[in-house]
Amino acid sequence: MRDPARYGPPVPTDAQIVSALERVTSALPGGGETRPGQIEMALAVANAIRLDRHLIVQAGTGTGKSLGYLVPAILLGGKLVVATATKALQDQLAQRDLPFLAERLPVPFTWAVLKGRSNYLCRQRAEEATGAPEELGLEGGGEPTGPLGRQVRRLVEWGQTTHSGDRAELDFEPRPAAWQAVSVSSQECPGAPRCPHGQDCLAEAARVRAAAADVVVVNTHLYGAHLASGGAVLPDHDLVVFDEAHELEDVMADSLGLEIGPGRLLAVVRGARSLLPPSGQAPVDQLGESADRLQRALEPLDGRRLPAPLPEELGGVLTGLENRLGALMNAVRARPDDPPSKLRILQSTTHLLDDLLELARLDETRVAWVEAADRTPVLRMAPVEVGPLLTDRLWGDVTGVLTSATIPPLLARRVGLPEGGFDQRDVGSPFPFERHALLYCAAHLPDPRSPEYEAALHEELAALITAAGGRTLALFTSWRAMHAAADALRERVPGRLYTQADLPKPALVAAFTAAEDSSLFATMGFFQGVDVPGRTLSLVTIDRIPFPRPDEPLNQARREQAGPDAFRVVDLPRAATLLAQGSGRLLRAGSDRGVVAVFDPRLARATYRWDLVHALPPMRRTRHRAEAEAFLREVTQ
Repeated sequence: MRDPARYGPPVPTDAQIVSALERVTSALPGGGETRPGQIEMALAVANAIRLDRHLIVQAGTGTGKSLGYLVPAILLGGKLVVATATKALQDQLAQRDLPFLAERLPVPFTWAVLKGRSNYLCRQRAEEATGAPEELGLEGGGEPTGPLGRQVRRLVEWGQTTHSGDRAELDFEPRPAAWQAVSVSSQECPGAPRCPHGQDCLAEAARVRAAAADVVVVNTHLYGAHLASGGAVLPDHDLVVFDEAHELEDVMADSLGLEIGPGRLLAVVRGARSLLPPSGQAPVDQLGESADRLQRALEPLDGRRLPAPLPEELGGVLTGLENRLGALMNAVRARPDDPPSKLRILQSTTHLLDDLLELARLDETRVAWVEAADRTPVLRMAPVEVGPLLTDRLWGDVTGVLTSATIPPLLARRVGLPEGGFDQRDVGSPFPFERHALLYCAAHLPDPRSPEYEAALHEELAALITAAGGRTLALFTSWRAMHAAADALRERVPGRLYTQADLPKPALVAAFTAAEDSSLFATMGFFQGVDVPGRTLSLVTIDRIPFPRPDEPLNQARREQAGPDAFRVVDLPRAATLLAQGSGRLLRAGSDRGVVAVFDPRLARATYRWDLVHALPPMRRTRHRAEAEAFLREVTQ
């Protein structure tokens, strides 16, 4: 793992790693202190690197896990890839943690962020938009001087000055259609050698920086794309850290699957239209008709799992689509010259044909279903189990460290880690959960599936939010339940009541944080990624145990494969992880105090209750609302 030529022959000892960790944490703003769990984690990571042995580490809130894996990995050398599930953590690593360590560790190192190709402006597309004003009109009848056209011009101008081309550096949020006019996906790009702007391609420049860097930060979806491509996306590396590893299985299922919908076909139609003469538009028109037929065939199947072979009507549409894609490819190939747009269309149609071939091979190891994406139905296919794929494509080649504040039960089995080839640690949390947090289970409430439950839930919420003086993040497992509670309580609780429908997530969290007496009602997307330290968030409520829906196609297929163990293998681990993630919104700093209230009596009564309780932070527990109200009044005075 370690490169002696770069760092010298002595391999750092555990004592040297701990000393370096102590030096960097003491330099943190406010004079940080190295925590026992952080030291334990760092030494476990060092051991994994030295022995080329995989590691799973549960590191509770406040551990400082990013420094816990970065310090030993950098000191021991080798190429490191860090894969994160959220943009917030990616930004934290690239903009804060790695620059901080670069100034303080005793070895030099470089780092880079690498994103998917569609995140970078494409100079060739921008040039085409500049040279062909009709490109600025975009779809839907937009005019070159209209809002979309103006945004494309603005993006083109930015592309002439940017050094990175990274969309994240924009000072405005472009419309999707505007960004699509100046970017390409990996399914469209013909590659730098075949592109006139290959020498100054911004996406390729990012890949070159990543290849030269010691540490590369990516998102987990891109790592999945790397595996799906046979290792063609990321540079060779020795160690991968999957931060937020509780999402690894589902992200890999998504990345190693495929998606076909009308949108992909219409993108080809738009690109091919200008390549063929007016007299040769028939293949383009026919593909447009196929897009309409596909949408009509998918709409009645929304939310449904599809059998193998696919339903007859849908199968007929896909067979016709395959023929029409072939006809379009032949027509485009017949064009005598090879402009970049021609190469992009051929690339896109080739990927579509490959995906259609994969759909035709649907078997019991994969599941296909239809779901609405931005109100347009798409056909998706994913592997039922990612474990065998990761065993085959990943774990034999790269040492893996999997870490999260919440490690799901059976994670090693679900992601295919070799039996006997990994270690697992729980380094705890430095926060005093036993003294600062109270878990209240409303054991007296009716079963959540009964008609009497909703009114009883609203009474509990009203009493606790009043005791907390607002300061509440109320989490719900459905939009309907969230809206019903908000409508019932808006005039009954102190302060302003926000719902997830009011603002985009960052703006909503900012508004909630700024008003200490406010409450925020939200759904599943807020069970994680919400970080509000201080008294503003003193109460977290969860309406019911967040079991996955029984009709979710992918989990349905997983249950069938698990057989009699389905509840223990599929449903219970996911519910425990989400419950722990939601509860983890409460204490975000060592001085925070408050209550987690769960309004599902099954947490107190069900035979599986201890599987759920043991997944939660070690809070004091009560079944008495009066005790929870008294504690809330105490911590918010």
